[in-house]
Amino acid sequence: MDYVAGIDIGCRTTKVVLLNESRKVVATALVKTRPDFPGVAREALEKALAKASGHLDDVKYVATTGLGRYNVPFRDLQITDITCAARGSEFLFPNTKCVLDVGGQSTRAIRLREGGKVKEFKSNDKCAAGSGGFLERAAHYLEIPIEQLGPLSSSAGKPTTISSVCAVLAETEIINHVSDGQSVENIIRGIHNSLASRSKALLSRVGLEDEVTFVGGVARQSGMVEALKETIGHAVNVNDEPDTITALGAALLGYQRYKRLGGGIAGETHKKFS
Repeated sequence: MDYVAGIDIGCRTTKVVLLNESRKVVATALVKTRPDFPGVAREALEKALAKASGHLDDVKYVATTGLGRYNVPFRDLQITDITCAARGSEFLFPNTKCVLDVGGQSTRAIRLREGGKVKEFKSNDKCAAGSGGFLERAAHYLEIPIEQLGPLSSSAGKPTTISSVCAVLAETEIINHVSDGQSVENIIRGIHNSLASRSKALLSRVGLEDEVTFVGGVARQSGMVEALKETIGHAVNVNDEPDTITALGAALLGYQRYKRLGGGIAGETHKKFS
């Protein structure tokens, strides 16, 4: 079996999506990002190939995206993560016109044109209070595994208010809420509500549509999804693996480019992974 691979090297995790000759996803993989971008890209690729019972020689084309996209020597194509998030979202949810990508480092709102192309996008300010990184810091302070943030947020009764736009000041608010005896559930939901409000502001700047697709690692948190739905008042699409959608977009665009160049997926292997 021959494959096209999309590799998304993000600030927290590196994701891989493998497509076969029918553009069907045959495997995905996630590994923790480390400074050795070439090594982590290969590790994630090999992990995905193991799931598909494949080998490196089966990979005919590689498209990279994310902050480490230039640092993969065996890539054939590098693409911006905004372009890839848009393409992957449109592939899974053809009717979507807006994409919200909340990752560890930044939050982006993307408006789509026909075919999953980017019409306009806006990013949050550099402060961590507008990204998933703030959720990680809050989880660390509250001594809660980040995987529990979603369920705890969903069980909140009376969410607290987190109003600061600065991560440092927002942490002070969290400390004050703890000192006042507020429950962890209500504090976390307050954080999710704050992030959802910032996300709505970004979406409004690009033109909020009736259907939004939520991608990135933060979309795995059920409480954040609920907060976003309540805040924007529109339908929110969430895939089972929302953090792999940008890698999916890279694989789809890589597949398209490979075909355009006249390379048949069943052609002779040309990749150099050594």
